[in-house]
Amino acid sequence: MIPGRIPARRGLARGLAMTAAAVLAIPVAAALTVQPATAATSLRGLAEAQNRYFGTALTDGDLNNSAETNIAGPQFDMVTPGNEMKWDTTEPSNGSYNFGPGDQILSWAQAHNDRVRGHNLVWHSQLPGWVNSLPQNQVQGAMEAHITTEATHYKGKLYAWDVVNEPFNEDGSLRQDVFDKAMGTNYIADAIRTAHAADPNAKLYLNDYNIEGENAKSDGMYNLAKSLLSQGVPLNGIGLESHFIVGQVPSTMQANMQRFAALGLDVAVTELDDRIQLPASSANLQQQAADYANIVKDCLAVSRCVGISQWGVDDGNSWIPGTFPGYGAATMYDQNFQPKPAYNSTVSALGGGSTPPPPSGGALHAVGAGKCVDVPNSTTTSGTQVQIYSCDGQANQAFTHNSAGELAVTDAGVTDCLDANGKGTTNGTKVIIYPCNGQPNQQWTINSNGTITGVQSGLCLDVTGASTANGALVELWTCNGGSNQQWTLS
Repeated sequence: MIPGRIPARRGLARGLAMTAAAVLAIPVAAALTVQPATAATSLRGLAEAQNRYFGTALTDGDLNNSAETNIAGPQFDMVTPGNEMKWDTTEPSNGSYNFGPGDQILSWAQAHNDRVRGHNLVWHSQLPGWVNSLPQNQVQGAMEAHITTEATHYKGKLYAWDVVNEPFNEDGSLRQDVFDKAMGTNYIADAIRTAHAADPNAKLYLNDYNIEGENAKSDGMYNLAKSLLSQGVPLNGIGLESHFIVGQVPSTMQANMQRFAALGLDVAVTELDDRIQLPASSANLQQQAADYANIVKDCLAVSRCVGISQWGVDDGNSWIPGTFPGYGAATMYDQNFQPKPAYNSTVSALGGGSTPPPPSGGALHAVGAGKCVDVPNSTTTSGTQVQIYSCDGQANQAFTHNSAGELAVTDAGVTDCLDANGKGTTNGTKVIIYPCNGQPNQQWTINSNGTITGVQSGLCLDVTGASTANGALVELWTCNGGSNQQWTLS
């Protein structure tokens, strides 16, 4: 496990790995603007205007990362604890409880005027060994005691509970876990009734993955939900985890939501991410943006779809790379905490507008060196690597960051753009001038922390070797916060 990250769930990883093996060629959606836009309002504000919520998952480690919380606070209005309310944390040994980590998440959420989805009370994974070691005639008592104690501790403080998490196999049959073996299918009804008795005002959910579209697994969940309701079990909602592979959001997602809603249940997208095979191409980022927009539209089309939560804040702290080697880039924010095309498409799908930043221009100052980005000898020869040089106000040091995200320089009537040589995405890639062509390797994000990142590579504009000398060359390098990666455009 990587410290501070939401860990892989073992059962989930196995189930979704089967989906990963079936990646299909999907037509790429129409191109969207790659550069981040300034949203008319936040995701939470736009969702609330639609009588929905937009949430995220946080761990106690995330609360110590100001870059994450600076996004989570303004953008999201529902928090799901990544691990802090699971059984192995809250009751690591029989009858010994630890609510400190969960309380920390709750306190942060309350301070930011957020609600909390409790996650979770009963799950076959992240279960302490002592539960699996119990004699079968003691399992029901232990389960009921755990649910009662935890739900009572948080009584009146949570929006909802995922009471039973991931109870199904892919074929729609119930998992043969310690609870099913001890109690049969009745354990689910018993768990929900026990949670309701302890916290009668919390919404009570069943939550699972690969049930987003109509298939054997979602049929199993549908039939179970229908049966529970016929027995008077106080089930309130179905959580669709929505851990997708880019381009594979099921076309039946809206219809599937609607059939659960027709039973009188709420539905929610509870753990959304959309993983991409790395390195992420511009086409895949555009497809991801289309996926996010379609998920939002599906939710808005179903009156009982109450909200969407992304699993984590950003790509750099996502659980995906550690669980699905070769995959990542699964969220709306990149590893530098900058919004991606999926953020813009989500804003648009929620009914918000976005306004591209106006063109800005001037000298591109290297903060660490106190010099300016310079086209050597005012050349217009394509492929020339740019350098830093004493600022002189000449045309070969005047750059414009335009609405296409390009950094353009015009000299002797010729306009060129800063370009990642050969569309490179590795450390040391030269930054050159080249005729402007609108490609992602010529698109740059000027970040609030002073760095400039290449849209295609995610790497930072960097002065080679942190040099401060005239003629030091400019390249791409992994972002590290050094002064040789700090820039101002003015």
